[in-house]
Amino acid sequence: CRSVNDIANRAREGRINPDELSGSTFSITNFGVFGVTLGTPIINQPNVGILGVGAIKKKPVVIEDVDGDSIGIKNMMILSLGFDHRLIDGAEGSKFINSIKRNLETMSLEFNF
Repeated sequence: CRSVNDIANRAREGRINPDELSGSTFSITNFGVFGVTLGTPIINQPNVGILGVGAIKKKPVVIEDVDGDSIGIKNMMILSLGFDHRLIDGAEGSKFINSIKRNLETMSLEFNF
């Protein structure tokens, strides 16, 4: 079993075999690494879906709290989801991307070792 890092490094170096990248059902594309905030990912066949990840940029946002609304600056990222409607209903796709959003917004980066 090869590690993800090993496969990623060999892919970047152009030393990966196409059969090592087959068998997936879902893909992630990161156009944000090039500074692009939004893109439309195209499903790689035979996958059923693909998540596009945009660049993280500081944006003005409305912050709601018990004292009322205020404007603040937050890091924001646009995610775009493409999926095969023959297999995945739009409502289920929406629930999936909303779950990703919720997890990213509430994730803790503190590690206790």
